[in-house]
Amino acid sequence: MWEVESSGGPAELLNATYTLTPGALVADSRYEVKMLGWNTPPDYMEYVDPFWKKFEAPNPAYHYMLGLLYIFLMAGSLIGNGVVIWIFATAKSLQTPSNMLVINLALMDFIMMLKTPVFIVNSFNEGPVWGKFGCDIYGLLGGFSGPCAAITNAMIAYDRYKTIAKPFDSKMSRGTAMAIVVFTWVYALPWSLLPYLEIFGRFVPEGFLTSCTFDYLTDSDETRAFVAIIFFFCFCIPFCLIVFFYGQIYSHVSAHEKAMREQAKRMNVQSLRGVGTKEEQEKSAECRIAKVAMGIFFLFFISWFPYACVALDACFGNRASLTPLVSMIPACTCKTVATLDPWVYAFNHPRYRLELQKKMPWFCIHEEAPKDNATQSTEKA
Repeated sequence: MWEVESSGGPAELLNATYTLTPGALVADSRYEVKMLGWNTPPDYMEYVDPFWKKFEAPNPAYHYMLGLLYIFLMAGSLIGNGVVIWIFATAKSLQTPSNMLVINLALMDFIMMLKTPVFIVNSFNEGPVWGKFGCDIYGLLGGFSGPCAAITNAMIAYDRYKTIAKPFDSKMSRGTAMAIVVFTWVYALPWSLLPYLEIFGRFVPEGFLTSCTFDYLTDSDETRAFVAIIFFFCFCIPFCLIVFFYGQIYSHVSAHEKAMREQAKRMNVQSLRGVGTKEEQEKSAECRIAKVAMGIFFLFFISWFPYACVALDACFGNRASLTPLVSMIPACTCKTVATLDPWVYAFNHPRYRLELQKKMPWFCIHEEAPKDNATQSTEKA
């Protein structure tokens, strides 16, 4: 700490005591260092873990930048996922059992972004506005939509695996698809209702205290048990299922494309389009859709892996590396992925693009109507 004192002199700068701190240069009481939680209501401060209270309040610019980022992410996600739900729900050619899982994923992304107004208002206020009520609503929507989206990704992987690796098995029926959707909802409910009711775990502020998540900082056996269980059920299980099914899909895709290249070489043609039997062409379309699904898996990984790292490190590891700014990174990644998901479908699903072109011609999408074989294959997806 450095101090400079003066009892006289014409310059006001010499009349003050200056203290050099890690975060700011403070002059007497005119410039006050604000600690994290400085404008948090007292009754809400009891839910703020002491770990966060030792940090200085972030520069207001960080709050405003995150608020603006979330405005753009919210707009992009609500519009993108809303259009996906609308197109898939109204276009008869897309109303297949498999696409019910796609609609469910878009719905979860949509629900996840419904909570962002709480964060946006908090950010421009530089602190929580609605207290514990806003925190619980924020955590409830995220605690349900996140795990539900994760297990839905696994179910989509399973459906793609059956379609490509076992094409002679019976296709998924509408009743089976509905049962899977209900299963994903039931699977996700405990991770939102139990913390919301504070039966097992609870929702608390994190990072800049403008967002909320499940408690991973309280030093108790219950907290450690909750973090370990939610990590296993909401990350490990979906992740392992996705890796297994897409690993099987990749092996089948690779073998099929190799066979198609060899057949094209024998026929002395450069393009694989239109080469092979009807069944081979249909499988080629399925492979293309499987690549889209693998892209979605990659988005799933970058969405939830940062959250897993932060929660496990804070609960079981070394908290020295955890700062308010670091804890905000996972929140940004999962919101970004929820915004990107619908665009993955929009640019990689031919039938979706065709329907989007019909319903929104001003969107400047120029998709050619697929041939009968491709149409039938896509519709089965």
